[in-house]
Amino acid sequence: MRIILYTGKGGVGKTSVAAATACKIAGSGKKVLIISTDQAHSLGDSIDHRLTYEPTKVADNLYAMEIDGVRECENAWGNLKEYMKKLLTSRSGESIEVEELLVFPGFEELTSLLKIKDIYDKNIYDVLIVDCAPTGETLALLKYPEMFGDWISKLIPMKRKAVKVAGPAVEKLMKIPMPKDSIFDEIEILHEKLLGLRELLGNKEVVSIRIVTTPEKIVVKEAKRNFAYLHLYDYNVDAIIVNKIYPQSSLSGYFNKWVQNQKESLLDIKESFTGLPIFYLEFLKNELRTLKCLQIAGDKLYENVNPFNILFQGKIFAVAKMEDNDCFIIDIPFFDKKDLDVFQKGNELFIIIKNERRKFILPDKLKNKDITGAKYIDGKLNIIFQ
Repeated sequence: MRIILYTGKGGVGKTSVAAATACKIAGSGKKVLIISTDQAHSLGDSIDHRLTYEPTKVADNLYAMEIDGVRECENAWGNLKEYMKKLLTSRSGESIEVEELLVFPGFEELTSLLKIKDIYDKNIYDVLIVDCAPTGETLALLKYPEMFGDWISKLIPMKRKAVKVAGPAVEKLMKIPMPKDSIFDEIEILHEKLLGLRELLGNKEVVSIRIVTTPEKIVVKEAKRNFAYLHLYDYNVDAIIVNKIYPQSSLSGYFNKWVQNQKESLLDIKESFTGLPIFYLEFLKNELRTLKCLQIAGDKLYENVNPFNILFQGKIFAVAKMEDNDCFIIDIPFFDKKDLDVFQKGNELFIIIKNERRKFILPDKLKNKDITGAKYIDGKLNIIFQ
């Protein structure tokens, strides 16, 4: 089974491109499911079909659904919800709005991602296409499994031991319920799910991420940042989709000034993403809505290329020699070196890019060595060890 995620800035047409791709692949005979993880769903509007939180057949070989984040959140909580409810109402009574307090920021979106893992494990479809939320939310989600999972793995053993030792005394003194072993078991099950999700999303033989952009300078800049951050988390971006291109025949009169702007943006995209397949979709005469229009768009976008395939696979990390020293090299283009910071804690390496932070466990070859310097050359961060 293949999984293809479409992401990009809000308004670039991710939903339309994802739906057009789904139509193209389904037309080739593959069984396709397309889902939307964006809480502001528009997938049903795009394919002109009423969708629910269960897969609905909309055409031959094509199924679609809009994930209900609240419902998935309920399923993910399991017995944790009842314990949290007791904890929150133990001192304040039942009047507190527990249902609202039990939703962590981003948790609904995270459980939507867990749904991807569930669909993959069932293996009913040949390909799953995911219409993701706008860039910022998608990046937050893709790093959530690693960060949340790391937090759980360190915290739970300590907390379980503390509850066994001091729990009864605390419960009696503070008059708040202590979690039972079954609650920790639930958290550890969630932890296992997160680890499985992170492993799946990082499997480059299965998962591809495609960035949708438009030929506008602001949008192209965000696409570059998106690409760099995805590389930082070792996700495989296998194509760039340039949507909403003005046909040359329309660039006259009022739109004449767009000619140069579009040319410059298209050239920037071509030069910036050298090596990556780039696909272009012009504005069509009709709105990109209904399966018939989406099928036409899919044919125009990919022509003779099969979008089911992995279109590119780059090497993001490498260990090499530099000036007789071992060097950890990370491919993260499109940043100013002033935005980068690196530090080491034992055998853990931390890289900070603006407001994004990533932790790496050093490869065996670099363990027990210290950072002596770093150089940012041609979009690659070279961290030197000795």
